[in-house]
Amino acid sequence: MAELASPAPRPWWRALRRGFARRCPACGVGAALVRYLKVSPRCAHCGEALHHHRADDAPPYFTCLIVGHVVVPMALIVEQAWEPPLFWQLGFWLPATLVLTLWLLPRVKGALIAVQWAGRMHGFGGHDDERRPELKA
Repeated sequence: MAELASPAPRPWWRALRRGFARRCPACGVGAALVRYLKVSPRCAHCGEALHHHRADDAPPYFTCLIVGHVVVPMALIVEQAWEPPLFWQLGFWLPATLVLTLWLLPRVKGALIAVQWAGRMHGFGGHDDERRPELKA
């Protein structure tokens, strides 16, 4: 049986940066998202198929995790340092949370798609990530 050649490695950090910028993880030029959260089926620049992604509920989860770890400590620091009135706290932190969440969500989704692409997961590796017929149980 012939030995299969290892595919060229895909740099994770470069793909992650490109995905966070909502760009194609392969070329960094084409848009990975065609609308706010709609993934482009293919990159308009290099033709890389992006429809394989399986982001599901991970982008909202990670976005909430990141926003919570930014907003809650900042709100506690402000409360301890200046003790502003509650209406000021609500009037500032609720919109800040909303804006940060809406800004971050498509970027996190792009980054997750890029991580899947770099790891050759869910069809992003072509035939390399599929089991060979002789190995199927």
